[in-house]
Amino acid sequence: MFANFSRIYPLGERPDYEPLPSTSVEAIAERDGCAQMEVIYDLMLDKDGKAILYYPNFNYSYGHLDHLHEMLQHPGTVNSLSDGGAHCGYICEVSMPTFMLSHWTRDRTRGAKLRLKDVVKRQTLDTARVYGLQDRGALKPGMKADLNVIDYDRLRLYAPEMVFDLPVGGHHLIQHADGSLATVVAGKPIFENRQATGELRGKAA
Repeated sequence: MFANFSRIYPLGERPDYEPLPSTSVEAIAERDGCAQMEVIYDLMLDKDGKAILYYPNFNYSYGHLDHLHEMLQHPGTVNSLSDGGAHCGYICEVSMPTFMLSHWTRDRTRGAKLRLKDVVKRQTLDTARVYGLQDRGALKPGMKADLNVIDYDRLRLYAPEMVFDLPVGGHHLIQHADGSLATVVAGKPIFENRQATGELRGKAA
């Protein structure tokens, strides 16, 4: 990782997942006339030494997300997660649905956005169809009433945090978001304002 300081960025409390090259560790070091590792150490001392740096990999090879904009409009593209948490100590993908809505439909400044209705469909009906779930993914009579109630204007992500609450002190990343008012499963709210209601809707197949 430290062979390419141009690909390491400060993440900040309001993460920017499409950062400009001028904000990289390499650019900061050149601008301030200091060593690149000195910049790394200074950045990591933020938040009482709990700051996280952003090191995007394959999908940021070109320093922007224009190619993903094109991919996300292709019918063969599937929104999913990669490894079910096997690398949860250094990657956090739980924020992907919120990022899809906030970045791609509202906040993106370095290129074209996507239509809100297309992103919602991709994360609801399209995903249900990929996994063969024919009884959900749309609000229609006879369908399972699974839905998220979102305050679109308040939707935002916070920086990931490392927590140590797994067995024997195991660590993993968590990431909070604002703007989710309720999560409803089969017509019953299971979360309201990020708090569990105690309603348990799961059942054995």
